[in-house]
Amino acid sequence: MSKYTLYTFGGSVWAAAPGLAVLELGLGDAVELKTVNLAEGENFRPEFLAKNPHGTLPTLETPGKNLTNTAEVIDFLVKNAPNKVKAGNPDFIKEIHEDKYDPNFAFLLARSDAELAAKAGGFPGHFLANRQRALEEQSARPEAAPYKAFYEEKKKANGGLLAIFQGKVPAEAKEGFFKTSHAHFENVKKYLYEVLPKHLPSSGPFLGGAQPGEDDFHLGAWLTRIAAVSGAQKPEEAAEKLAASFGAPVPERVLAYWDAWVVRPSWKEVYDGGCH
Repeated sequence: MSKYTLYTFGGSVWAAAPGLAVLELGLGDAVELKTVNLAEGENFRPEFLAKNPHGTLPTLETPGKNLTNTAEVIDFLVKNAPNKVKAGNPDFIKEIHEDKYDPNFAFLLARSDAELAAKAGGFPGHFLANRQRALEEQSARPEAAPYKAFYEEKKKANGGLLAIFQGKVPAEAKEGFFKTSHAHFENVKKYLYEVLPKHLPSSGPFLGGAQPGEDDFHLGAWLTRIAAVSGAQKPEEAAEKLAASFGAPVPERVLAYWDAWVVRPSWKEVYDGGCH
């Protein structure tokens, strides 16, 4: 079996998805994990952009080609694994990665001055500031010249968010961010409470059947991040924290799915027993 290199980070929602896949698929000996610290902006180093010009995780190095998005990374792992699982539904995978359900923006959104202040003084604010610092530093290196357009776009986008968090934008810009955050929160709530239960099987427990399949690696990572941004640090806190955040008890089918994931050794290893 060929040896692959998976670039990952413990705090990345979508890097966790192939992390689950590697363990469930029996690929541990075939995949070398290398950490790229997103919290310090290491993904913006020109050396990493040479591997993935999008500067994102996960990234999988395979013989002859680098795979640079979650769907293609997991698809490759599933097709090249000793443990066979149910193949994914392309429509479902596309759906869970739609911008309106983005778990990364769920981490950053703020719907009020109080929520914005809390996030600005916590990890989200530090994360944005570190990213901006890294973008400025890395874009100034001679090796960064081929990626000038990438850096300019990222500095503008991240800098705009950072300015909101630092209170350096007009009131209307902040209110626009609150409005966008409200809409995103409601989209995530609708998915969790209305769309997702229709996908989950009554027998299950997983979309893949008795064992997690390709779709489950995506959904398990997404659901864990939503639990984390709702305040759950430990898996047993998820039901209470999600209900408190969204204002209603979580559907039983979703909770059953969650309970099936968090007892698996793969989930415990990837998340080290805690949600992120």
